[in-house]
Amino acid sequence: MPLTVTASLAGRAAAALAVAAVALVPTLAGPAGAAQDGPATGSPEYVARDAQNVLDAYGRITGPGGQLGDPAYLPALVGASSATTAAQLLAQAAAPTRPALTPGLLVPGWNVGNPLRAGWEGTRGLARDVAFTNRYGALLRGTVYRPLPRARDPYTGARLRGPFPGVVITPGSVQGSEGMYRWLAQDLAERGYVVLTFDVQGQGRSETFPHLGGPAGLPFCDPLATPAAGEMTGCPGVPSQQAANFVLGTEDAIDFFLSTPARPYPNPAADGASPDAVNPYWRSFDRSRDRRPATPGRTTRLAVIGHSLGARAVSQVQGTDRRVATVVALDKLAGGDGVEPAVPALAVQSEYGFTVTPWFLSAGSSIAPAPSPDGPDPRRERQAGYDAWRAAGLDAMLVVPRASTHLEYTDIPLVLPASRHGQALTSVYVQRWLDRYLKHRGGPRALVRERFRYLEPTADGGRRAVLLSRDPMLSFYYCSAYSLARAGGGSRLADGDVTDAGC
Repeated sequence: MPLTVTASLAGRAAAALAVAAVALVPTLAGPAGAAQDGPATGSPEYVARDAQNVLDAYGRITGPGGQLGDPAYLPALVGASSATTAAQLLAQAAAPTRPALTPGLLVPGWNVGNPLRAGWEGTRGLARDVAFTNRYGALLRGTVYRPLPRARDPYTGARLRGPFPGVVITPGSVQGSEGMYRWLAQDLAERGYVVLTFDVQGQGRSETFPHLGGPAGLPFCDPLATPAAGEMTGCPGVPSQQAANFVLGTEDAIDFFLSTPARPYPNPAADGASPDAVNPYWRSFDRSRDRRPATPGRTTRLAVIGHSLGARAVSQVQGTDRRVATVVALDKLAGGDGVEPAVPALAVQSEYGFTVTPWFLSAGSSIAPAPSPDGPDPRRERQAGYDAWRAAGLDAMLVVPRASTHLEYTDIPLVLPASRHGQALTSVYVQRWLDRYLKHRGGPRALVRERFRYLEPTADGGRRAVLLSRDPMLSFYYCSAYSLARAGGGSRLADGDVTDAGC
C-alpha cells in the first residue's frame, strides 16, 4: 500500500471513533445474557473489553514494537520501497508487451512487505524470481523460496536435509500481491520447505491482459465473445476480481511448481515474454511418494495456502486436484457451494474484515458486518467451513486470533488494521500444521499446546524470540476448535470451543 503516515493516523482516528461508538451505545444490547466465562452482553465490563479489542486491532501499526513503535521500521521501509519499485519498473521495461496495469507496479511500497525482512535472501534462505504464462497467455510473476544449503532449523537447530515438501501460496483479491505474503514463505523456507508465491493475473507484478490470438506477442482477446464457464467477460482474467483468476491461477501455479527439465511447463502464448520453463528449485522438492498420506491417494508432498479469495480458491482446488495433500485457508475456509472437503484443513480466520467494528455490528460476516444487538454469534467462524470438514470426518483446525482483521495475513506498511501478533500466531500454526501433514512430525498434540515461540525479524537481519500464550491470543467472541486423529487410531483429539466462547 502507499507509503503515507497520514493513512495510519486515519486508521487511529477510526479506532478512536469506534471506541467512542462502543461507549455510547450499550443500550443496543438485548437481554443481558453472559457469554461463558465472560461479562454480560452490553454491561460496562463488556463494553470496556470490546473497546480494548478495537484498539488492539491496530496493534501492528501502533502497538509496542509495531511499525510506528520500531525506530528502524520507517528507514528500512524507505530503502526497501525504493529498491523494490526500481526493480519492478526495470522488469516491466524489459517486457513492454506484457503490461501490468496494477497498483502493485505503480504505487511505491505496495509490494514491499515487511522491510525488516529485506536482507533475508542469501542469509537465511534462497529466493528466485520466476515468470510463467497462465492458460490464457498472461505473464504471471512470482518467487520461489528454499532453505540455504546445509542450513539448520532456526527453532530446533537440527540440520535441514532435502529434498523438501512443497507449498504454493495464492494471494488475496482486491490487489493483494505476493510480496505481502513473503513473511510466510520465508518462515516456511527456513524450516525446510520449497515455497512458491505468485501474483494472479491483473494483480501485483502480473500482466493484466490475456494473449488469445491476435498479433504475435501482443495482448489480445475478444471482449464481445461469450464468456467461458466461471468467467465474467469474454476477455479471460479481466477484471482481476473474479474467482476464476484465483482457482485457475492456483492450478497453473501448481503445474509450474512441479515442472522439471524432463517435463517443462508449457507456457502458452509466451511470445515476447521469456518465461521460465522450469521451477529453478525443482531438485529441492521432494517428489517421493508419501507412504503415509492423511487422505488415500493424495501422495504428493504439496500443500496449498490461500488468503481471502485465494482461500476460497484453495478450498475448491483441494477437493479436485489430487496433487494436494493438505490445505491452509487464511480468512476463510469455504464449505458447501461446490467445495468438497477432501484433505486435512487448517483455517485461520478473523474477527474483523477490512474495517474494525464494535460488538453490535458483528452479525453477517466479518467482511460484511450487520447489526447484532445481542452480541456476536460464537459459531460464526465455525460455520464458514470448519463444520463442513468436521462433518466429513477429516482432520480440521480453526484458529481465530483475538483482535484480528482480514489484513492480518498481508504485510502492509502503515495503512490498514491488523493485530500486533496475529501474524506470528498464524505462522506458528501453519508451520506445525505442515510439519504434521507433509513431514509427519509433531503429532496432534503439537498443534494444541498452549505456549509457543516465534522468531520475529529485526532490522539487523536477525530474529528475536517472541513468547506466545495461546488462550489470551484467541478470540473471546468466536470459537476456535479442532478435531484431529490420534497417532495409532482411537478416539479423536477434539475440542469444539477452545476458549469457552459459548459454542
